[in-house]
Amino acid sequence: MAETQFVTVYRSQGMLGAQVIKGKLELAGIPAYLRYEAVGQVLGLTVDGLGMVEVQVPEEAVDVAMELIQEDDEDTGEFFEDQTS
Repeated sequence: MAETQFVTVYRSQGMLGAQVIKGKLELAGIPAYLRYEAVGQVLGLTVDGLGMVEVQVPEEAVDVAMELIQEDDEDTGEFFEDQTS
């Protein structure tokens, strides 16, 4: 069985924006996962990348996920096109 590759499709400074995008993707049936440094969440730090939260989806869902994310009017994070993890 091949291992699923996950791709970062959104990055937010802080958990809130990432949770919103994750929820939107999951409502559309796309499994989404958050990747972040735990120490940033525990200590509430948002400097030097510690508060950075990445939203990742399976590689085969990237195109649909990007379309859904780009429908948002607010630009609260950064979008990625070809970045695998």
